[in-house]
Amino acid sequence: MDRRRHRAAVAAAYAERRATSRAAEAALDARHHRLANLRLATAAVAVAIGVLAAGLGRIAPGWLAVPVVTFVALAVAHARLLDARTRVLRVIAYVDDGLARLEGRWQGRGTTGLQHLPPEHPYADDLDLFGRGSVFDLLSTPRTLAGETTLARWLLHPGTPDDARARQQAAAELAALDGLREDLAVLGPDVPQAAATEALCVWATAPTQPAPLWATAALALLSVATVTGVGLWIASGEPPPWIGGVLVLQAIIGLALRRYVVRVIHEVEPRARDLALTVALIARIEAEAFTAPALVDIRRRLEASGLPASAEIRRLTRLVELLTSRQNQIFGPISVLLFWATQLAWAVDRWRARAGCAVPDWIAALGELEALAALGTYAAEHPEAVFPTFIDGPPQVNARALTHPLLPPGAAVGNDIALGGDAPHLAIVSGSNMSGKSTWLRAVGVNVVFAHAGAPVCAVAMTLSPLMPAGTLRVQDSLQSGTSRFFAEITKLRQIVEQARAAATGAPATLFLIDELLAGTNSHDRRQGAEGVLRGLVALGAIGMATTHDLALTDLATALGPRAANMHFADRFEQGGLEFDYHLREGVVGTSNAIALMRSVGLDV
Repeated sequence: MDRRRHRAAVAAAYAERRATSRAAEAALDARHHRLANLRLATAAVAVAIGVLAAGLGRIAPGWLAVPVVTFVALAVAHARLLDARTRVLRVIAYVDDGLARLEGRWQGRGTTGLQHLPPEHPYADDLDLFGRGSVFDLLSTPRTLAGETTLARWLLHPGTPDDARARQQAAAELAALDGLREDLAVLGPDVPQAAATEALCVWATAPTQPAPLWATAALALLSVATVTGVGLWIASGEPPPWIGGVLVLQAIIGLALRRYVVRVIHEVEPRARDLALTVALIARIEAEAFTAPALVDIRRRLEASGLPASAEIRRLTRLVELLTSRQNQIFGPISVLLFWATQLAWAVDRWRARAGCAVPDWIAALGELEALAALGTYAAEHPEAVFPTFIDGPPQVNARALTHPLLPPGAAVGNDIALGGDAPHLAIVSGSNMSGKSTWLRAVGVNVVFAHAGAPVCAVAMTLSPLMPAGTLRVQDSLQSGTSRFFAEITKLRQIVEQARAAATGAPATLFLIDELLAGTNSHDRRQGAEGVLRGLVALGAIGMATTHDLALTDLATALGPRAANMHFADRFEQGGLEFDYHLREGVVGTSNAIALMRSVGLDV
């Protein structure tokens, strides 16, 4: 089955799910309108009975209980129906996002992840890992910041072969669990941005001031005395002689604890939505039986404290909900007499003292599961992609029919690569403008990043040793720092050389991806500098590719002997337009399209 048929099968499954959800939405909409009309009719009946009972005296007021109870029951049923409708709409949005990815319309629908882009990273900018239409935009499905951060970390820092193999096994298992991945996308409340799980960890592990149990009991007794006194006052019309002292004492204690209570409330209430989403996701994970060791370990970590993490977090969410209830206009005055906010603030701090230290690991486990689910989603939507094999030995990467993951469906042309090991350690890639040289470098780099992250790669087969990419595909001048493009390039080249030297201390070997090597200087200096840089990188054990328009630089392959090879992309200029086939060939390019291109846009050259 070819790639198009693979994608068509996945798209058909999404389309079927969408049709089922649309039918469910229509049915829920019909029920919604019926219940709304019934509630309106019930309210009208209640008003009519009330008018008759009060004005004419012909109907006992007890008759009001029937429509009131009916109205409450209808309201509860209506609320549940609206919740079900909200979930269906989220499922439709989830399926639409999946179809957009399959059809190449995904740019801007995901998360740019620019906040995760570190300065001066060796390859993130060069390989378009972050930003609109980036790798992260395509891959990122986590709903918590912990999930986003974990996925970004895996893309930015190549994992060991053991890490990658464990993630591959987990991603493959999650790829088959469509229901779990859908639930992770739709459960819980809507959160405008990724749930701020890092802030939740900071809050949970901060120092606490839980009150002793005797203080809790003392305030409870004082509340009972206050409520009893107020009740006697209302019943008899006369205040008990001791009620004044009780109210004064309550006011003194309330003012003394006010600053503490306000601080606790202001810290915990903003976490309410994040907590609700977190507990929904964790509870769903706890309900799943896994076999992949990485997933089994995540389940174990979520239960390491004795109680399931979801049960502990639910306790906290209930405390937050009870705190919020003090804002009710009817209950508000009563809550003051009950020391409601004070007692709950103490309860929140007791929760933090007991379970807060476990929160960072719960959140980390949730983030890892979400990141693995993102890889699993990519694997499920790209069943033609393969998980690469890591091998021991000298630095190398070998792949058949490798393509760029970000290219639109049907637009990618696969090419083979063999670098390192028994193959040449350097490929000098020549070709004309727009022939595919830079895209090829990015395709190799992104797939190597995918391999180390644990994702499947866009190839028929791929083997590689541990590699650390580094590139010069996004080199630019800077007016602010006063650097030219050439200076920026040689600075980046120095960083690549230093990275290659680090391999001697145990770091992974460098995969260098150098685009238009030293294009900002004259041909003599370019040739001499290019030969020195490339010879040095190969001597340090690095492998990689360098593209060029300057055919004189292709002589370097001869100078470097069997450790280097020339490759090229060709083009044809026919009927006033350029034709590219994007197939990588051996040898040096034999054509140039610059003059033809200039003439095609009307320049007299």
